[in-house]
Amino acid sequence: MKWPVQSVLAALLVLAAPSSALSGQERAVELIMIEQAGCTWCARWHAEIGVAYHKTPEGRAAPLRRVDLHAPWPEDLAHIRPERMTPTFVLAENGKELGRLRGYPGDEFFWVLLDEMLEKNAVKH
Repeated sequence: MKWPVQSVLAALLVLAAPSSALSGQERAVELIMIEQAGCTWCARWHAEIGVAYHKTPEGRAAPLRRVDLHAPWPEDLAHIRPERMTPTFVLAENGKELGRLRGYPGDEFFWVLLDEMLEKNAVKH
C-alpha cells in the first residue's frame, strides 16, 4: 500500500512535535536524558535500559525525553541547567528540575537511583 506524501509528512510532524505542543499544556513529569553521539555510556544505557524503559512503571510515570547535548537547548527547559557530561538524567516536572543523575552507573544502580528520585518527589510509579 502506498501512502500519500502529504499523509506521511503530516504523521512525521505530529511524531516530531513536543508533547507540550500537541496538548497545548506544559509537560508533566519526564525523565530527560542528555546525550551525545559517540557516547559509549549512552549506548550502553539504551541497550540495557532504553529498550524497555517505556514499558516499566517508572517509564510510564516519567516518560523519557532525549536531548542532544550539542543541539540548541529547548526553550521549555530554560529553568533546567544544561550539562556537559553524558549521559545525564534529569527528572523534571513542568520544566522544573526535581533531581539529577550524572553518568550511567549500570542497570541495577540506575533503577535504584531513579526510584529514589521518584519517591523523594512523590512521583507515583
